Amino acid sequence: MAFLNIDGRSVAYRLLGAEANPLVVLAHPLGMTQAVWDDLLPALLPRYRVLTWDLPGHGASQAWPADGGEITPAALAAEALALVDAAGAARFHFVGTSIGGVVGQQLLAEHAERLLTATLTNTGAVIGNAELWTTRAARVRDEGLAAMAGEIVPRWFAAERLKRDPALESGWCIQMARTDAESYARLCEMLGRTDFTGRLAGRGVRVRLLGGTEDLATPTATLEALAAELDGAPLEILEGIGHVPSVELPGPIAERLQANLAG
Repeated sequence: MAFLNIDGRSVAYRLLGAEANPLVVLAHPLGMTQAVWDDLLPALLPRYRVLTWDLPGHGASQAWPADGGEITPAALAAEALALVDAAGAARFHFVGTSIGGVVGQQLLAEHAERLLTATLTNTGAVIGNAELWTTRAARVRDEGLAAMAGEIVPRWFAAERLKRDPALESGWCIQMARTDAESYARLCEMLGRTDFTGRLAGRGVRVRLLGGTEDLATPTATLEALAAELDGAPLEILEGIGHVPSVELPGPIAERLQANLAG
């Protein structure tokens, strides 16, 4: 793991693979870390250079400053671009899940010339609603993430998967409890304000969308609405999969990802 100072804040990232290979940037979901991509790395690294990073206050990245104001999709996209620039890449492939997919939509809306392809999973032009996210942010500040992890983490995965692998839930509960509560709360508030409706069409970037039949946070209708915003981008809903397919189904996800990267 390495660290880059961006606007006075330390950001944790990994840059793996041969410098000559095309760069793939992977953005993780809210409450998780860049570790969600670990099981995809063996499939990607023979052909691609891979950049992953931790969102503000997540993993090993420094928390969002108390006096830093609102977190915006533009700020997160700027963070991604700073890491890409540090890697020396002019253009790159982007992959993002959930809030990571929101970062991808910001890149499509404002920086499409930098993108080779985009693969967005379990996300939406609008995710949930403002009341939902404002309520969660308030609860996080009041109760703390350790108290709420047992409620939130099970929603990330299909119930059948958790029955087979109960340690998956307990492990991510521990990780979520380590996340900075104020950074998480501000990211919740960002999601409540974010709406990419009418901002994504005609970008000239090959986009593929993935979702899961068991995803409670971004159900099929949310992905279908996003596909319509993206000029009818191809969408696949994976049977029996929840909100984080890179963890639940890494092999097939790696295959689909490589197909979009290669065109």
